[in-house]
Amino acid sequence: MGLDDKIKNSADENVGKAKETLGKATNDEDLEAEGKVDKTKASLKQAGEKVKDVFK
Repeated sequence: MGLDDKIKNSADENVGKAKETLGKATNDEDLEAEGKVDKTKASLKQAGEKVKDVFK
């Protein structure tokens, strides 16, 4: 996986942050939770990329 995947993961994390913030602002607990899940998934993917880079 390359730079494109890292950029996509970062974008996904930003989308998650936006959903979480919007959910908080509108008292939409489902949207807030969805944003947290999206953000966590993206962070885990980024961590996986870092591990792969270490072993290259």
